[in-house]
Amino acid sequence: MEENVTSFFRFEDLRVYDKSLQYYNWLISKVQSADEFNRKVIMLPFIDTATKICMQIADGSSNPKTEFVEYLKYAKGLVRQCVVFSTMALDNNVFTQEDMEKSREMLMEMTKMLGAMIVSFQRSINNRNGNTDNSRQREERTMEDFSSLDSEFNY
Repeated sequence: MEENVTSFFRFEDLRVYDKSLQYYNWLISKVQSADEFNRKVIMLPFIDTATKICMQIADGSSNPKTEFVEYLKYAKGLVRQCVVFSTMALDNNVFTQEDMEKSREMLMEMTKMLGAMIVSFQRSINNRNGNTDNSRQREERTMEDFSSLDSEFNY
């Protein structure tokens, strides 16, 4: 009989965590092709940022859902920073065009995964709190609140 084994550290079961490690390891392999200057200026900060994506997912997973969402949002911001580093690597001939496409593909996948987790957690938090309004209604209410304030101020 096959047993379903989960790890002690639950974040290790997350696909997005695995994807972030794959990206980190892929970047490590790219550092070797960089000259000393580009290694220090572009690739080491790039790798540090990719490391932080993994760390945010791991650290956040031990927190309540509301806090984990904030860690995931931060990780999503780090993914965008990696897009900038990828462009820098391409512009400085550390990345080939093929490397750039691979990097963007992996980063887009992580962004989608993180976004889906954020939405899922926010939905479950809202449902748990008895808040079943959809985001469109909340957005419209917020816009109405701002428009009523608008008439009170002279710009």
